[in-house]
Amino acid sequence: MTISCYGAPSHQHIKDSIMSSMSSFSSELSNLPKKPIPGQYGLPFIGAIKDRWDYFYNEGKDEFFENRRRKYHSTVFRTNMPPGPFISPDSKVVCLLDAVSFPILFDMSKVEKLNVLDGTYHPSWSFTGGYRVCAYLDPSEPKHTSLKSYFMSIIAARHDNFIPLFQQCLYDLFFELESQITTKKHSSFNSLSDKMSFNYVFRLFCDKNPNETKVGSNGANLFDKWLLCQLAPLGTLGILPKFLNLLEDLLLHTFLLPFFLVKSDYYKLYDTFYKSASSILDEAENLGIKRDEACHNLVFLAGFNAYGGMKATFPMLIKWVGLAGEKLHRQLANEIRTVVKAEGGVTISSLEKMSLTKSVVYEALRIEPPVPFQYGRAKEDIVIQSHDAAFEIKKGEMIFGYQPFATKDPKIFEKPEQFVANRFVGEGERLLKYVYWSNGRQTENPTAENKQCPGKDLVVLLCRVMLVEFFLRYDTFRIEARTSTFGSIVTFKSITPKATTT
Repeated sequence: MTISCYGAPSHQHIKDSIMSSMSSFSSELSNLPKKPIPGQYGLPFIGAIKDRWDYFYNEGKDEFFENRRRKYHSTVFRTNMPPGPFISPDSKVVCLLDAVSFPILFDMSKVEKLNVLDGTYHPSWSFTGGYRVCAYLDPSEPKHTSLKSYFMSIIAARHDNFIPLFQQCLYDLFFELESQITTKKHSSFNSLSDKMSFNYVFRLFCDKNPNETKVGSNGANLFDKWLLCQLAPLGTLGILPKFLNLLEDLLLHTFLLPFFLVKSDYYKLYDTFYKSASSILDEAENLGIKRDEACHNLVFLAGFNAYGGMKATFPMLIKWVGLAGEKLHRQLANEIRTVVKAEGGVTISSLEKMSLTKSVVYEALRIEPPVPFQYGRAKEDIVIQSHDAAFEIKKGEMIFGYQPFATKDPKIFEKPEQFVANRFVGEGERLLKYVYWSNGRQTENPTAENKQCPGKDLVVLLCRVMLVEFFLRYDTFRIEARTSTFGSIVTFKSITPKATTT
């Protein structure tokens, strides 16, 4: 990993580069040669199994895509995506790896998002109470509009609570973090962050502490098991000796894990939300949504979208800031403390004035998008364009985008593999249109008619608040980090409290 705090290009260079590229893009793309999509799927069944083994065991995720990009000399190609047989009815995809072709996956007039949340398969609807919840619906389905409008309204109604409630939850996290470092000389940030995230989400939607319910302090664990059973086909344990790969592949990637493994856990969560979120469910009934359907959707929103998103995002953010080192920490602390003092507190207005803090959050989302995969099925014959060529995708073909490659496109971003903290400061903000992390561009907004995350702006806000509250309290910190199948694992090794002045 290469990290730079000062290594961003000059603002004038960024401006000139962006304006030049934008003005030439349209004319260049319209004149691109039309080529057949390279790549192959291999023999039926065997080809999908081979690609699955390459993806999980022989090559690894990033190398799987990079090797094929080099082999075909193209950022658009055909391949199979896991899990394949016997879970996926069809594993064939057209893969997109560049920033120009990728946004076709956000165009609801060209692609269908029916049951593609998890890719080429979907878990049993038993995991969501027998309902196809909003995340699996295409915007063309009337129920999608009503459910997503409902989600957006309940999130908006709680906007006054976003910052103060998160500050309370962060206070508990920091207390436990300090206590563990003092007693054990290290602290697992992920477990603390997961606990804090569940508490925040539950209190935001239910207006009570989960410890006052039968879920108690176990909410994060219950959601983790529920998530794991649905997403297991997309991951690998990564800790087994190679001779056990066949056993792991059989257990995780060949058959779906059954709902009964987590049935009691799920319904404990469902019953708790049903009793604790009565005002939200009342609102759903007023909108014509059945109460039990609304509750299953609420559990999914809280567990898969909100908690699951925070579970991936917060450790990722702390990892990149931690690895950047003390120089960036001093910069952030200075900006944050100066603005908070001048503004008289942590508010939406004060957060907007912290240009470096904002840039750091965007850069973290760029370099390691919390959700790396996007899928959509072509509604019609369409022509897509990469930087170098145009390609025709036939109606019904599955399109897959690997987001970390698109957001590290070297033809868009200088030093794309580096964490450049001030990349999006000043004129660099123009590059935000190429930051894809929320099933849409950072510069676009979720609506009831698209599939962009309804809590997109809340995620950005909470990431900023986390950095602000952290550097109001601490000067610097040191971590160790590693990457697992489903995100970053962060361990705090030391933390330096804010120096007192006399």
